[in-house]
Amino acid sequence: MSEVQGPLNLSPLNEGVFAVLDAGGQQVGNLKRIGAVWKFKAVGSTAQGELVPGGGPLTARHNAVFERPDADEVSAGLLEG
Repeated sequence: MSEVQGPLNLSPLNEGVFAVLDAGGQQVGNLKRIGAVWKFKAVGSTAQGELVPGGGPLTARHNAVFERPDADEVSAGLLEG
């Protein structure tokens, strides 16, 4: 279990990418359409606010695969288990 507070929310960035936000609105990753699946790409940030691809509190879930961009399914897949 991660330290991220759920439920997670999805905010569209463009046709194939959603920002994944924790309950407080902090971005913890992106959900990107790659072929026929959606992959979670973890992100974190440094103390100076610089983006760290593959970092952050959901690093262990980096590259998790989802069938569709559904906030409930993404929350369950990333925060449970």
